[in-house]
Amino acid sequence: MRRLLAATLPCLILPGLAAAQSDETPGPDLTIERVFASPSLDGATPRSLKFSPDGSRVTFLRPKEEDRTVLDLWAMDVADGRTYRLVDARALAPEERELSEAEIQYRERARISESGVVSYDWDESGEAVLVPLDGDVFYVDVESGEARRLMETETFETDFKVGPEGEYVSFIRDQNLWLHNLETGEERALTEEGEGPVSWGVAEFVAQEEMNRYTGYWWSPDGSKIAVARIDETPVQIVPRFGISAEGVSVSEQRYPRAGTDNVEIELWIFDVESGERTQVDLGDESDIYLARVNWSASGERVYVQRQNREQTELDVLAVDPQTGTSEVFLTERAPTWVNLTDDFTALDDGGFLWTSERTGYRQVYRVSEDGEVSAITVGTGVVDELAGLSEDSQTVYFEGWRASPLERHLYAVSIEGGEVTRVTSGEGVWRATLGDGGAAFIGAYSDTDTPPRTGLYEMDGTHIAWIEENALNADHPYAPYVESHVTPEFGTVVAADGETELYWSMIKPDHCTTEAPCPAIVEVYGGPHVQRVTRAWTGARDQLFADRGYVLFRVDNRGSWNRGHEFEAALHDRMGSIEVEDQLAGLEFLESRDFVDPDRVGLWGWSYGGYMTLMTTLQAPGAFDAAVSGAPVTDWSLYDTHYTERYMDTPAANPAGYEQGAAFAHVENYATPTLIIHGMADDNVTFDHSTRMFAALQEQNADFEIMTYPGQRHGVRPPALQTHMWTTIFRFFDRRLDQDS
Repeated sequence: MRRLLAATLPCLILPGLAAAQSDETPGPDLTIERVFASPSLDGATPRSLKFSPDGSRVTFLRPKEEDRTVLDLWAMDVADGRTYRLVDARALAPEERELSEAEIQYRERARISESGVVSYDWDESGEAVLVPLDGDVFYVDVESGEARRLMETETFETDFKVGPEGEYVSFIRDQNLWLHNLETGEERALTEEGEGPVSWGVAEFVAQEEMNRYTGYWWSPDGSKIAVARIDETPVQIVPRFGISAEGVSVSEQRYPRAGTDNVEIELWIFDVESGERTQVDLGDESDIYLARVNWSASGERVYVQRQNREQTELDVLAVDPQTGTSEVFLTERAPTWVNLTDDFTALDDGGFLWTSERTGYRQVYRVSEDGEVSAITVGTGVVDELAGLSEDSQTVYFEGWRASPLERHLYAVSIEGGEVTRVTSGEGVWRATLGDGGAAFIGAYSDTDTPPRTGLYEMDGTHIAWIEENALNADHPYAPYVESHVTPEFGTVVAADGETELYWSMIKPDHCTTEAPCPAIVEVYGGPHVQRVTRAWTGARDQLFADRGYVLFRVDNRGSWNRGHEFEAALHDRMGSIEVEDQLAGLEFLESRDFVDPDRVGLWGWSYGGYMTLMTTLQAPGAFDAAVSGAPVTDWSLYDTHYTERYMDTPAANPAGYEQGAAFAHVENYATPTLIIHGMADDNVTFDHSTRMFAALQEQNADFEIMTYPGQRHGVRPPALQTHMWTTIFRFFDRRLDQDS
């Protein structure tokens, strides 16, 4: 393809950067290799930000500059702003041992692709942090930096936590919950029956993958008790999974609960830490349930257990007496479609809690008293995303949400009694906030279309105190050599296929695309629930690859996507692969009407649900797109897991027509768009047989399609070298298929 001129955006060139560049010295071309190399072109982007319990420090994970796939633990002293590395992962574990299968699955579920320090936990005193590394755990003194390895076993322990009183470290070893006494070094198993299909303190597959619950045990506030889940996977269907790698083939007997089949049997027990005595919690008469969340009241006198029915149309909050295990239904959320889960539970000192609900159609904040009385704190159609915390006097509630615009996420404040909502943060981008205990200050991470992620410390009124990582786009920034060709996204709306609903779109358009020289375009699609792709956040260098290679990049959030209210999302209920396709085609019609787009050279690409949407759209609208790339696609919802699939589609028995028409195979005879299908050969989420069945169906039709498989890779292709290969493959495919001379 011809080398194309790049657009210049002077607004991005900050002091220092302008002096480093000139019109006479153009920057280097942005290459695929550089996008996935180190350091990251996004700049320094700290993650897992936390305040120490005493508020004197902020800790965070940061990639090594020379290898962005390895994380270290850093700290900043709030008093003087000094930032320093607290834990060097390679110093503690020069050669990390091979991950256990349980740890690999956890990291896959949590979307953790890095190594090194990937998590940590403060002790209650603020004197030390717990750092899991190399299959064991280190206890790190934050003053001296001295790291003490607590154990060194052949077993790969997981899910470490410091108990509330700082006496114990809890962890999972060999499917049981263990305690390590920090003073004596003594270890003891709190449970001993875990083996085979039975595990204690562990989150089952669907809890991790679909419910965002990564633990199976919860300490009481005073550290005297622990609520522990017991799961029995005996009823769960065994799906042989072939882990095909470059070295050979392994066969895993994976317990994978496909839609309509049995889930785990789950129980909840309360353990006394000192005596080891246990009490079973009454979860009700119905056993086919989901244990969604477990939270203790502020005093520890109650355990609030969230129980979801199999249909996911009801979410009960049970009030449990931890002494006896007796329970009663304290609060119920209902919906004719489904009830979305959140982590929005904040215990209050009066025995009640803060809560969020979509009971009005838009998620809002509620206060629930100790007696179960529910009162609204916020109202309206602006979407609350999540609770952030409370002020020091517990009279102000802070939350994050999309109230200014569906494209902007901000931190807001409101009285605990309700009333006027105040926006705390500024700008027109996307904020993520972390409050310290007592709400004295917050850590704010912000980005917008022209600002790479920057992280600072702020007063609770939004006043900036200090930078944790300014990440200024100056001459020293990794992205500086490429800023001259950076294209700022444009935004707008298009009417959905129903003729009335507004859909938001974003577009990256190279300057050289004109009526006289229209450009090819790529539509990137996800399209599924619980995801939003169109926001005013920094999108990174990968998007710029499209512009630099001469493509217009277009996205539209169809009905069924996230943060527009429950009715907007639930439009796809029982009919996935229908209204989303219609809305994407409405977006395509708009895109092709732009005079700078060549309507005969438009491609479509997506991953996971986006891979599914790529197949469903091209198969239901043959010829609408000129080329397509489908990554790790679901091809038949009866092959996917219970909690996700049944939430949106019911069971195959209850909704046979929805499953039939929602499968790509129902439309495969319409195949006409040249398609590249990509899949990891060890995928344990969207299993590889989704694609192999599609390969077979297309081969029977003698269809013109291409494949690229990645040995050893699961649902995401993680290593930078393989990401480079994958994107090289994708662009070569589009370049070849959308070449105006082909």
